Amino acid sequence: MPSNPLQRRRAQSLGAALLAWYQEEARDLPWRHSRDPYAIWVSEVMLQQTRVETVRGRWERFLARFPDLPALAAAPLSEVLAEWAGLGYYRRARQLHAAARAVVEKEGGRLPRTFAALRLLPGFGAYTAGAVASIAYGEAVPAVDGNVERVLSRLLGLEEDPRRGEGARTLREAAFQLAAQGPPGEINQGLM
Repeated sequence: MPSNPLQRRRAQSLGAALLAWYQEEARDLPWRHSRDPYAIWVSEVMLQQTRVETVRGRWERFLARFPDLPALAAAPLSEVLAEWAGLGYYRRARQLHAAARAVVEKEGGRLPRTFAALRLLPGFGAYTAGAVASIAYGEAVPAVDGNVERVLSRLLGLEEDPRRGEGARTLREAAFQLAAQGPPGEINQGLM
């Protein structure tokens, strides 16, 4: 919990307000209708540094071509990259493919169910692992990217740098506290 009393009160009251806002105002996006961890993972990777409107149709097309994790793992990388064309940042597609192969080889084709286990896979940084673990599995972990850092910093009145020292610690504690206040996937999507 943040040590600053004002930040602590803000973090405690923010959860309910954020959840109510999200349930009322959330955009209707196709990946929000899925509880399939694979589909959620693909959407989160596609959405990194790419506009939602660009991803909307591409996500469905990608899943039609690679409907599950074993199908993605079995595909040649060249086919995955061809399907990724136009989304940019091809490293994401390479890591998605590498992680799919690792999951098939080591996990029997099923994504791990925890943040900690997801972090061990190629391309699963803290944000992606937090998003998949919270949205697909309901684990009370945050999904903090640069946008969420900026939003939380403003809402908490954080004066310190949110990426270093005390500012990073305060932001991380508030994000964990928020994720624990409601369905963590909805809380995280509300912040996103």
